[in-house]
Amino acid sequence: MSTELAPPGSPPSPGTTTTGGTPDGAASPPRPARPSGGAVRSVLTGLAGAVVLVGVWWLVAAVVLTGVGPGEAAPIPTPPEVVAGWASDGWSFYARNFSVTLQEAAIGFLWGNGLALAAAALVLVAPRLEGAVMQLATLTYCIPIVAIGGLVVIILGAPPSGQPSPTAIFLAALSVFFTTVVGSLLGLKAADQAALDVVTVYGGSRFTQLVKVRVIAALPHILTALQIAVPAAFLGAILGEYFGKVDLGIGPAMINAQNTLDAARLWGLALASGAVAMVGYLLFGLVQRFVAPWSRGRAA
Repeated sequence: MSTELAPPGSPPSPGTTTTGGTPDGAASPPRPARPSGGAVRSVLTGLAGAVVLVGVWWLVAAVVLTGVGPGEAAPIPTPPEVVAGWASDGWSFYARNFSVTLQEAAIGFLWGNGLALAAAALVLVAPRLEGAVMQLATLTYCIPIVAIGGLVVIILGAPPSGQPSPTAIFLAALSVFFTTVVGSLLGLKAADQAALDVVTVYGGSRFTQLVKVRVIAALPHILTALQIAVPAAFLGAILGEYFGKVDLGIGPAMINAQNTLDAARLWGLALASGAVAMVGYLLFGLVQRFVAPWSRGRAA
């Protein structure tokens, strides 16, 4: 088969191949994209790291730190002991305690992030308030939880038996306020100046700029801040339960396991708490992937 260039305006002769590489000038069909091996390598790397981590944990628990706790109790249980503890405690034990702590974390998450987003929006509408808002956010971040937790217990009091703790809700909200304020302000200020000028030219106010331009530009930053706030709120709720006057939740369960030197249950609660926080973090990552796909360089 010959390869030649046809004169302009003349049809290609049969059997010839144009510069596109296909006979008779036909368009080359798109080649299917080959799946990238990056995702597979990432999963395999994560699994290998988890296996190594569990192996080191097992070795340290069985050889290095065996019989060194009070009364020769093992401070670090082996992985089979933790799994046996999960089976012994059962689903009802974890569901009963996690349900209360998750309620506290969810309520605190909504209050803390809601106030943070409102404060960030207020700064965009009234820029003179930025200094006061940032000082307040920094103050909430710098105050030690231990110092304020006792005061909150005295002010808000104890909850009814089996109900969410006001102290835990307050500390969960406090734990997320700073990061959400900072992330939201960074996102709201990242709006394109040309788009803001267009709104101004057409007579739009600062509030119109906020609704029409800044919120859309800030979505990736806001969702990232909310993603970070998920484990922070859960940790704040657990810390709030540690201040006492609560009879149900992850905090009281951990305190009880600590007092009875039940290391397997204590580690089981800690690992389950980490897993729950990780699931919440990943769920918000999926939300960001679908709501703001342009933040990862993909078309909407």
